[in-house]
Amino acid sequence: MNQYIKQYQKSNIETASREQILIMLYDGAIQFLNKAKIAINNKDVEAAHNNLISTQNIIYEFINSLDREVAPDLAARLTSLYEYFIRRLIEANMKKEIAPIDEVLGYLKSLKATWEKAIELSQKEAMQKSSSVNISDEDDDYEEDDDNDDDEDDDE
Repeated sequence: MNQYIKQYQKSNIETASREQILIMLYDGAIQFLNKAKIAINNKDVEAAHNNLISTQNIIYEFINSLDREVAPDLAARLTSLYEYFIRRLIEANMKKEIAPIDEVLGYLKSLKATWEKAIELSQKEAMQKSSSVNISDEDDDYEEDDDNDDDEDDDE
């Protein structure tokens, strides 16, 4: 790969938010599974194995990055789900079957879409809070001006 492309990709990862990295990881896992399916269809055992292992590594990263303090129940459920994915991918790797890959692929696409929606809603909520703070600040300024106007009327 071109040196400049590698540097660009490294820079993107280093400057990405936690949410952006999560989506990048989902994209990577989905791409690796698609490559694994192609490799299995082409009887390329080594490429299938490598792509399935790469996907498993990403899923392990998902497990390791779960915040068990903030939402312990959700973290436990996601851990169980991710561990199921890993078992299915091990099965796909051992038997060189597409069905378990398709199953995990469907779940990963669904989870990615769910995370994207959650991130979008979170960002909208943050923007609304930010704009409501600004509006409140402006309202406070307006009220102060009204008070000053009343004081001037009293002087007359």
